[in-house]
Amino acid sequence: MSPLDHLMKHLAKLPGLGPRSARRMVLHLLKRREAVMLPLIEAMTRAAQDVKGCGVCGNLGGSDPCEICRDTGRDRGLICVVEDVADLWALERSHAYRGLYHVLGGTLSALEGVRPADLHIEKLVERVKSLDVREIILALNATVEGQATAHYVAERLAPTEVSISRLAHGLPVGGELDYLDDGTLAAAMQARRKAG
Repeated sequence: MSPLDHLMKHLAKLPGLGPRSARRMVLHLLKRREAVMLPLIEAMTRAAQDVKGCGVCGNLGGSDPCEICRDTGRDRGLICVVEDVADLWALERSHAYRGLYHVLGGTLSALEGVRPADLHIEKLVERVKSLDVREIILALNATVEGQATAHYVAERLAPTEVSISRLAHGLPVGGELDYLDDGTLAAAMQARRKAG
């Protein structure tokens, strides 16, 4: 396989890119080797070596614990539970929330074989028990799996007597947080309500 075909094959595996998009991207990169391709290679190599998962919340960053967990200006009595790091980043973009986060690492799915033990649910329960948390905000995607996961998490946290809320309705059913605009996310965060 030629170096061009090899590069196109790997780029085509990225979300939102197919073979034709990958071909266009390769041409763009090769035409701008010095200005775009070489800095991109350096940035990707550095990210592969230096980006790590936060041992507290599951975010990705250059340190463990992450910048959000270390930020003393955040409300430590609030934990927003999200499915994935992309959802955490989407909420951060909205500038509507100044508490802590907890990344579950997915949602429950019988079809895909994802069980509660496969997610970071027990770690969340332990965080709630060990910290002075007054509210858990369940900010899971408005999908069947997201709703089932939110219900399960709420049940697991019920004995802790912490207040549990969910993002307000108005997020489109079947929608994913990472694809929503900042205004919709900000409004949903402000209008959250008690779960259950």
